[in-house]
Amino acid sequence: MATRTAATRREEARYAYDAFLKECPTSQLLARISDKWVGLIVAALAGAEDDSMRYSDLGRKIPGVSQKMLTQTLRSLERDGLVTRTVTPTVPVRVDYRLTALGSSLACLLTSVKQWAENHFDEVDAHRTAYDGATSATSATA
Repeated sequence: MATRTAATRREEARYAYDAFLKECPTSQLLARISDKWVGLIVAALAGAEDDSMRYSDLGRKIPGVSQKMLTQTLRSLERDGLVTRTVTPTVPVRVDYRLTALGSSLACLLTSVKQWAENHFDEVDAHRTAYDGATSATSATA
């Protein structure tokens, strides 16, 4: 194995990704994929029966998402290569969304996070209630 000089190691470190650094582009990507709507859209597409969903079906599957937010999120997912958009010229126009291979690899993680939240919400909520009770009791005596 060849030894590397300190200058070579510094040069390699300059090009290494580190999401803990604010300037690192992976930090932006991490912010994108940790968005609530991204997680729900990716999970919905991952669970679609025929691996694709129409825009309106996604809107119904994810109550609370506005049309504007759904459109913006789908566009950003398409731009990042996580989702493909297929337009079928019918009347009315049919638009389908499907996860790409890259999107499917992310879906495994985000679906697991969604499942974790559903499985552990009661436990987390109990901790929140206990914390809030202890905090309010401390505030009242201070």
